[in-house]
Amino acid sequence: MKYKIIPVTPLQQNCSLLYCEKTMRAAVVDPGGEVDRILETAQQADVEIEKILVTHAHLDHIGGVAELATRLQLPIEGPHKADQFWIDAIPQQCEMFSFPPLEGFTPDRWLEDGDQVTFGDITLEVLHCPGHTPGHVVFFNADDGLAIVGDVLFHGSIGRSDFPRGDHNTLICSIKERLLPLGDHVRFIPGHGPMSIFGDERLHNPFINDNA
Repeated sequence: MKYKIIPVTPLQQNCSLLYCEKTMRAAVVDPGGEVDRILETAQQADVEIEKILVTHAHLDHIGGVAELATRLQLPIEGPHKADQFWIDAIPQQCEMFSFPPLEGFTPDRWLEDGDQVTFGDITLEVLHCPGHTPGHVVFFNADDGLAIVGDVLFHGSIGRSDFPRGDHNTLICSIKERLLPLGDHVRFIPGHGPMSIFGDERLHNPFINDNA
């Protein structure tokens, strides 16, 4: 599996274009905005977008979902249904994040822990990792040792838990019990900022290391 990271909007959240080299079919994870730029990146990579995947329903990660889904007639998979209240609150989120008014959407498939999502010949495992939001999911490709973790974990930091229905202890449990056991070698794409490796975070991230 190949990937391209596309930081979008002034908030610079990471939208990920994942694609299968064999079939050149792709999935877009967390299209937070700048849909034309996402489509241009896909065109440059010569891939066909097959579906949209969503880690969680904060507006900076779903701001372009409805537009992209409508323009390409794409199915939307994720997040977990516990984040529906955030999707229902898109008008309020637009005010919170100073976004222009945006369309809402209903995922074609809500995801549960243990589910799998596919595009081309690629299979991603779904891990439900609440704490930042109650319905946050992570996508993991075991073959390539790569996880797309949204706003659960960052290089040197963790996601915020002070938004509605966030919970710090739950977030820490998601990281330590769901993500780190995947292996120190696993690289991850966070929702913001640079990539990192679980092993480096386990040793050096002040929020989750053994001294935290």
